[in-house]
Amino acid sequence: MIRDITLGQYYPGDSWFHRLDARIKIIWTFIYIVSLFLIRDFWGYITVLITLGLIIGISKVPLSFILKGLKPIFFIIIFTFVINMFMTKGTSLIEIGFLTITKEGIRNAFFMGTRLVLLIIGSSLLTLITKPIQLTDGIEKLLSPLQKFGLPSHELAMMMTIALRFIPTLMEETDKIMKAQMARGADFESGNIMRRAKSLIPLLVPLFISAFRIAQDLAMAMEARCYRGGSHRTRMHGMKMKKRDAAAILLMILYVTLIITQAQGILSFLMMSLIQSA
Repeated sequence: MIRDITLGQYYPGDSWFHRLDARIKIIWTFIYIVSLFLIRDFWGYITVLITLGLIIGISKVPLSFILKGLKPIFFIIIFTFVINMFMTKGTSLIEIGFLTITKEGIRNAFFMGTRLVLLIIGSSLLTLITKPIQLTDGIEKLLSPLQKFGLPSHELAMMMTIALRFIPTLMEETDKIMKAQMARGADFESGNIMRRAKSLIPLLVPLFISAFRIAQDLAMAMEARCYRGGSHRTRMHGMKMKKRDAAAILLMILYVTLIITQAQGILSFLMMSLIQSA
């Protein structure tokens, strides 16, 4: 299950989305995440789902590979669904002891579960179709105006990219440690949830040691190559906008227009509710 985490991995390809400017893809992802918290009805989620399906189809990243990243958070999705189903007040449908399932609870549970799934898939797509070095350069370019206020954009972009890149590396290291301890008699699968959680505690010490070792090796490798970073660092491939990036911006505007239309409907509904309550 640990190897199923796709966040931080790059899927090699030469699709239209792979060739887009990294800055466009980062802005796309940001708008996509914000839009998930603006929509509140069925048609809004249909709009997001169709958009996400088109991106996955054009990027040629296998859907099975993307859905594999949902396995590690499957328990969180189910937990979120159940909590919203039982904790939302409204029209009662089923009563199980002191617990009540309401019509509004089922609706909120469905929307919250769907939102979480779409959030994970959309966030994973950014790293799947963007090389780490391009992601670093894109974040740095977007944050460069803040350098006037003393923000070290390059260092911040490098830290964010390294953190994303080392998620699958640390997960793979955790998998190796677990297999080594299982070969020595450790049991991580039997017992209840609390017992399984306690059995993972012995993994923390070797995992922290391994993480510090990897960080030290990376620092020594960067130092050996005379890496300094900063504003005077040159690049072999500069970032330039092309026609496909302009087309992506137009598609982004279209998507934002559709989402704003949905959001306006939500605001109108809220305003009418406030007027009626007053």
